[in-house]
Amino acid sequence: MSAFADSKSRWEVLVSAFADSKIRWEVLVSASADKKKLERKKKMSEKIKISLPIIVEGKYDKIKLDSIFDATVIVTGGFSVFNNKEKQQLLRRLCGGGVIILTDSDGGGKQIRSFLQGIIPKEKIHNLYIPKTPGKERRKAHQSKEGLLGVEGIEKDTLFKIFSPFTSGEKVEKMRKMITKVDFFQDKLTGFENSSERRAKLSSLADLPCDLTANALLEALNLLYGYEEYKALVEKLDV
Repeated sequence: MSAFADSKSRWEVLVSAFADSKIRWEVLVSASADKKKLERKKKMSEKIKISLPIIVEGKYDKIKLDSIFDATVIVTGGFSVFNNKEKQQLLRRLCGGGVIILTDSDGGGKQIRSFLQGIIPKEKIHNLYIPKTPGKERRKAHQSKEGLLGVEGIEKDTLFKIFSPFTSGEKVEKMRKMITKVDFFQDKLTGFENSSERRAKLSSLADLPCDLTANALLEALNLLYGYEEYKALVEKLDV
């Protein structure tokens, strides 16, 4: 009887040890899975740098790309670019070093792309295309005329693949001093009663449209001018 009790006791110890080992293994597996999830989440949250400016049709397209890429995204305002000479001039200037065009896959997108190809030198253009995907964006009550998703409705993974030629093996650019919102405030381009007038004057000196928002002006200046060139233009505001 004593031998049976001892055997039972050893069996219970083994079972308990196995259970503890199983629990520890499950904890390790769970911790490893959580770590991988965090790494994937971190990777997805990191924006990928794209050096070339990107032209899209609307503000929601810009919002989508801004959430994924660290890039300058320029909006045409749909068909309004056809008659906006200042916007056309701005596009030509901003795209001097090359540009990526990404419009919707419907007829309207084709028209806008064709127009842009007519005002920007062809050798400067990199055409990217989204797939023709049936569907409707969440914010819209109805589908588009052709029933296709626009740039804003395309999945992030698909956009990563589309832009992959411009994100892999990219050389790290030499860091240069950027014009910031702090500079704008210190130079009275924002936060003061006459800031809008000063921005309009600065835009004129920089050969840019005078109706740009503060953020759009900041973006354009960083693309077209160095920091010292910007400060030289600011000095002329008070002359």
